[in-house]
Amino acid sequence: MQFPSIDKDQRRILQRLRKSGPLSRSALSGALEISGTALTRLSRDLLALGLVEEIPDVDVQRRGRPAIPLRLAARGGYAVGATAHKGLIEIVLVDFTGTTITTHHEATEPLDPKAFAHKVRRITHMLVDRHGLLGQRMLGIGIAVPGPALSLAGDRWAVVDVLPDWRDAPLHDIFAAELAWPLWMENDANAAAIAEYYLGGLVRDLSSMVILLLGFGIGAGVILDGRLVRGQFGAAGEIGALFPGDRPRPSPLDLLATLRAGGCDISSVTQIDFDAADQAPIIETWLDRAARQLEIVCNSAFAWFDPGAIMLAGTLPRSILDGLADRLDRADLVTMFGHRRPPVQVSSLGGSPITLGAALLPIHALSAEI
Repeated sequence: MQFPSIDKDQRRILQRLRKSGPLSRSALSGALEISGTALTRLSRDLLALGLVEEIPDVDVQRRGRPAIPLRLAARGGYAVGATAHKGLIEIVLVDFTGTTITTHHEATEPLDPKAFAHKVRRITHMLVDRHGLLGQRMLGIGIAVPGPALSLAGDRWAVVDVLPDWRDAPLHDIFAAELAWPLWMENDANAAAIAEYYLGGLVRDLSSMVILLLGFGIGAGVILDGRLVRGQFGAAGEIGALFPGDRPRPSPLDLLATLRAGGCDISSVTQIDFDAADQAPIIETWLDRAARQLEIVCNSAFAWFDPGAIMLAGTLPRSILDGLADRLDRADLVTMFGHRRPPVQVSSLGGSPITLGAALLPIHALSAEI
């Protein structure tokens, strides 16, 4: 089944249902300022496409014709997200509501782009078949890339060095040639922002948010008025430029290097342990310095974008992210009218926000206003 073609008002309906949950046609009409007649026509088309569904009314005793709420249809379409890390490939399959159907983690040698695309295609077909989704509408595949785009077109990327032959390669062409579905690509921080916005529940109450992703390095994703901010050349949120790689910076790899320099016998970020006696004092010192570095980032994001939330996420243990958030909460951050301060908090998403966000890229394309 093909990717559905819908107009701007139909996108608004989908986004409102994604934000608010089930709503009657009259409630949608009022919220979106669309006439009842037009709303009926638009919703009829969305029902025919299978993107929304009616919730049967269970109160048969109520007098008069009941208002039947509409909601997003889980079977409206399915999407896949994929990302590559050093020694690991992650794939997730979601339905149209964003609910995860299954995830796949596989240890692997570092893959070049063609080998990565081939493996993603093979695993995706296996997952689709396993869950009985052959012949269903597949909205597309989203791929999260660990590095910034080198152009707004997203044809080439400055990918981290641990992935062989990815940097400056025509990734979009390589992936599109192997994968048979519509393709979306974003850097890992933007993908994480999409996941946090939709699956973290922020979409219900907020129109704007920032995520600070501590992954390979440090990056940010920005959603402003419901839209992902990419910038003139696709490099919005590349806050790693504020912290050159040859100097101390608030990143997981920097913490790993600091622990190793302090005598800790570890070789991977996954071995960082706040409860380890030899690591704890070094981590405490690192947290003090990293929080000071992030103060300028939080203050700038708050002043420029007025986000409803500044989320901390990444590969570090939750206890370390909590330590950063606690220090930033106690810091002398900028204050605006009404004594508002940068609203820093730690992500509560389970699983990889990067891969989940990649899977949501085709769904975001259908729901977000453009």
